[in-house]
Amino acid sequence: MRQGSHSPIGVFDSGVGGLTVLKALMSRLPHESTVYLGDTARVPYGTKSGEVVTRYSLKNAEFLLERGIKLLVVACNTASAVALPALEAALPVPVVGVILPGARAALARTQGGGVGIIGTPGTIRSGAYQRALESADPRVRAKARACPLFVPLAEEGWTTGDVPLLVARDYLAEFTRDGVDTLVLGCTHYPLLKGVIAEVVGPRVALVDSAEATADAVAALLSERGGLAPASRGTPEHAYYVTDVPERFMEVGARFLGRPITAAEQVDLSF
Repeated sequence: MRQGSHSPIGVFDSGVGGLTVLKALMSRLPHESTVYLGDTARVPYGTKSGEVVTRYSLKNAEFLLERGIKLLVVACNTASAVALPALEAALPVPVVGVILPGARAALARTQGGGVGIIGTPGTIRSGAYQRALESADPRVRAKARACPLFVPLAEEGWTTGDVPLLVARDYLAEFTRDGVDTLVLGCTHYPLLKGVIAEVVGPRVALVDSAEATADAVAALLSERGGLAPASRGTPEHAYYVTDVPERFMEVGARFLGRPITAAEQVDLSF
């Protein structure tokens, strides 16, 4: 299918977390249509090898290309960390991951060079955020911490109250005493816990939402290439696909997206 300004933006993630990126895209680019793919049959990606994640990512991209997308957003931090070069080499459309936009936003915000990154064990282990920050500015002092319990808390809707507050205090205590003035939310689940995280780290630490930074990067890229959908195009369309039964995706995803998901189609992307 031939791509043009009216073509949709494609977004994929291993599950529901990427819907926070989609939410940011919808807010930043309200005239754009989108196609979202959640690889719910194979979630999580963070426990798998880079080779497997890359293979899954290429298959996801192939599916979205068949739906005529004009740009691909890799909303999964793990896939952004390991599969971006392969996707950029294989695809005829621009590819935007979530790591570089988040790192750039952090560099723009930090005053003293102390930047913290929180994410899943796989993302933190990859060192992708640390490399992106330190290669852009060697003076940056990057400090990373995996916060695995934030993911189930977000998916279960436990985003306020004593339980997430206690977990956040345990995870984030080191950031409040190590000269960190900027904290990157390096997992697409974490924006749902932004209130708790902000309460723990305090007002002196700026929070960088990689989802919002990614939406800004997509807007800038489409504008630069003349690919923005015109405001006169009418109501945009948003399609959702999953690789496992869609009911839980629709239920949990509504919290991540901030609006109901009325339909999601199950598809088979097996090799």
